[in-house]
Amino acid sequence: MRLNKTLLTFGLATALLQMPATTFAQSAGASSSTHNPLLVKSTLPFGAPDFSKIQESDYLPAFEIAIKSQRENIQKIVNNKKKPTFLNTILAFEESGLLLDRVSNVFFGLTSAHKTPGIAETQKKVMPLLTDLDNEISFNKQLFNRIKFVYDNELKKLKGEDLRLTEQTYKRFVRSGALLSAEKMERMKQINTRISQLQEQWDNLLPAATNNAVVWVQSKDELAGLSDADIAQCKKDAESRGGKAPYCVVIINTTQQPILASLANHDLRRRVYEASIHRADATNPEFNTFPIVTEIAKLRAEKGQLMGYNNYADYSLEKTMAKNSQNVNSFLGQLIKEYTPKAEAETKAIEEYAQKLEGNDFKLQPYDRFYYSAKMKKELLNITDDEIKPYFNIDSVQINGVFYAAHKVYGLNFKQRKDIPTYHPDMKVFEVSDKNGKPLALFYSDFFRRPTKRGGAWMSAFAKQSRQRGQLPIIYNVCNNAKAPEGQPSLITWDEVCTMFHEFGHALHGMLSDCQYNTLSGTAVARDFVEMPSQFNESFASIPEVFDHFARHTETGAPMPAALKERMLKSINFQTAYSLGENLAATCLDLAWHELTPEQVPSAYMAGAFEKEALFKAGVLNTQIPPRYSTTYFNHVWGGGYAAGYYSYLWTEVLAVNVADYFAQHGALDPAVGQAFRTKILSRGNTKDQLEMFTDFTGMKQPDASGLLKARGL
Repeated sequence: MRLNKTLLTFGLATALLQMPATTFAQSAGASSSTHNPLLVKSTLPFGAPDFSKIQESDYLPAFEIAIKSQRENIQKIVNNKKKPTFLNTILAFEESGLLLDRVSNVFFGLTSAHKTPGIAETQKKVMPLLTDLDNEISFNKQLFNRIKFVYDNELKKLKGEDLRLTEQTYKRFVRSGALLSAEKMERMKQINTRISQLQEQWDNLLPAATNNAVVWVQSKDELAGLSDADIAQCKKDAESRGGKAPYCVVIINTTQQPILASLANHDLRRRVYEASIHRADATNPEFNTFPIVTEIAKLRAEKGQLMGYNNYADYSLEKTMAKNSQNVNSFLGQLIKEYTPKAEAETKAIEEYAQKLEGNDFKLQPYDRFYYSAKMKKELLNITDDEIKPYFNIDSVQINGVFYAAHKVYGLNFKQRKDIPTYHPDMKVFEVSDKNGKPLALFYSDFFRRPTKRGGAWMSAFAKQSRQRGQLPIIYNVCNNAKAPEGQPSLITWDEVCTMFHEFGHALHGMLSDCQYNTLSGTAVARDFVEMPSQFNESFASIPEVFDHFARHTETGAPMPAALKERMLKSINFQTAYSLGENLAATCLDLAWHELTPEQVPSAYMAGAFEKEALFKAGVLNTQIPPRYSTTYFNHVWGGGYAAGYYSYLWTEVLAVNVADYFAQHGALDPAVGQAFRTKILSRGNTKDQLEMFTDFTGMKQPDASGLLKARGL
């Protein structure tokens, strides 16, 4: 996942998992436990969390005190005898959870990126407390009546962010069930509590299943095709996971495993692929997420109907740019129609190429596709990952690529701060300043994989920007790149380069935020808009000036030769039907689960069959191009905030293509264009309708999807 979700005030119980950044606010008040570093404002620059002082034992008591303080602050609002106003009700509620915000932001950063046994144990104790608090707030009739009074009587007098905050606060209460009957409200509480429990089970079971799916390799010969560096990584991974064999292949979060492009051993390719797709589907009964999935799906379907919608998808999509599942399905249907013949031609070409090498009887299997596609690319374009990786040193990509582009376009400067403690020694911290030297943000990067980190890549915040709170943003990016052995440079693939640019696009959205209120700031936008700045930021990776600045040989410092660069850039769109197809399949799977009524949700035993049927009905059942995430390990949907929302990656890619075209036409690295994008979109958070922001910048009334397939080389 390339974005770690930012929490809104409601749905905390069902959304906290995998979501380090919250907008829960708490006024500082707890005078006890002043020795707990989580309960006092940090004296570090920007108020950064002081990981040199924070102990794992600090989190639970900090949560208990912060939750108690929020309850007291809510009660003060409810007990206020004065007429409800924006100041004494909406703003008081917005600022009622500052302390809980501080504690949650730090803790949930660790549950995703450095989940030690101690953190995991604390999470089990904390989640029920947060679920209870969320239900108390969401269904507090007296609090909602005050909010509704302001919404009904003062809205026309409000302007700007005050108006937006009031609208958003009221709508979130309504969407949480504040207008339901007492009976339905009680059932909603029960649903929220149970979903929270199930997501906690998911959050524990899926990483365990993925770690268990590691493929043990007895001899170096079986790893034929891998580079010396990759073999060394397999050795290192084996040692860090108990050494059951001299080598191992670690399974990452997606269905296809990039290592399959290099492994010459057909049987090992099969073992790796099968370990991936069967990691959590009861092949090993100890690791079976189907019971969790089906129960969550049924509860969500019931929740959607309680709220007056046909299904959970329509309930969830009402607050997005797409508005409903019909619009999403129409969008997907057009893409599938245009994509399908290209995918079939791509598969046919790969199989025919493989048959030239293996014989006419050879039948291409899904675990063979990457291998023969890579060989085909090598032959046709004379290029391999091993040839280009020496030019993609992770440190150069960050400093001379990601940061360089941000400096050219937005005038940002970055200075490493080695004096600010982190939760893991692999992390780096940078102070970000504007072109005039004004401090803007702190930025943390945590790029290397480890057993305590979940799969994927994401952005979130230890503190969101808020003028009301006098808080500058403290943002972080997390990835799962392989760390080279001591003394060797860590080299990454082009796809991993793009991931770094992508996640930094989210980081820019958080760092350049300039909003009054915490709830509205940074990435707190519609799900089908939030991926636009990140997907757009990927476009800078291949702009010649930026590319030439970071793509330098890790040993000689020489830029990538022009001929190799030309071949490499041509190869970016080589056989790209696969990447679009796996995304479309995952998207259709997500929607299929969330368009069901409670009665239609299959049993855990039949869930695998339902997946195949859903893909078939959508026209994307293809053994050669499976979903990027199958049901049993679709963390975006079951553990994160993308339920009925995975389509947003494709939706926002359209927006990103439109924005990139605008930049290309007006100056890709022109600071004036960058400033306009910063002012009209990146700084605005959720202070304005997102379609209006898009129109303000591009001049387009609606997104234009016609350039998507072209941008993907299709």
